[in-house]
Amino acid sequence: MPRKKLIAANWKMYKTPEQTSAFFQEFLPLVVDHTRDEIVVCTPYIDLQTAVAAATGSNLFVGAQNMHWEKEGAFTGEVSAAMLKDGGCQNVIIGHRERRQFFGGTD
Repeated sequence: MPRKKLIAANWKMYKTPEQTSAFFQEFLPLVVDHTRDEIVVCTPYIDLQTAVAAATGSNLFVGAQNMHWEKEGAFTGEVSAAMLKDGGCQNVIIGHRERRQFFGGTD
């Protein structure tokens, strides 16, 4: 069976946890029967816990917007893949244009 297409939303630096909760309350009913594609909402770190809780039991996946390549260490402000997975994230977006432009990230 061919893999489903992926629709991913990257929220950038928008929405507080309260706004995230309100968004999911409005959005989930709109996609409850959508099965053609996988839908992923990638939120800022501060919203991940709220998003994961809101999406539990739905057909929506939650992802992070970035991650550090190391398992752990003295990397202030960074988040590892294991931390994201343990927090309920199933996806992560990496290689952002603005991270290359403003923070010296590479391809």
